[in-house]
Amino acid sequence: MIIVASTILDIMRNQKTDLTTPIPVRHAMRKLGQDIRDARLRRRISTDMLAERASISRMTLYNVERGDVNVSVGSYATILFVLGMIDRLKNLADAGEDILGRQLEEERLPKRIRTPRKKASPPKKNVAT
Repeated sequence: MIIVASTILDIMRNQKTDLTTPIPVRHAMRKLGQDIRDARLRRRISTDMLAERASISRMTLYNVERGDVNVSVGSYATILFVLGMIDRLKNLADAGEDILGRQLEEERLPKRIRTPRKKASPPKKNVAT
């Protein structure tokens, strides 16, 4: 009975996540999880060994490989570090790759730039001595 209750709670949690997480995000996370799993298998690293090296539980690793959006970004980043793939994460939101951001920034640039006028200096008072 405990296993059934635990499974029901897991299903309810996943349904809540499925309702609040945009579909493209879920697809991207599933792909990331699958890519992490493939990288682990290509390196012939067991789940036990990767979990130990990343200082996470096997269950967390299992959730990462499933692309669970409830797992912290830190866990994903640590796993990528252990797999030797952390450089890809560093440039994920790099300004040089942000095409939309640069287009929006260019739209806000002024059409022309004016040099500020010099302020007229106040007239000098003639002081009689």
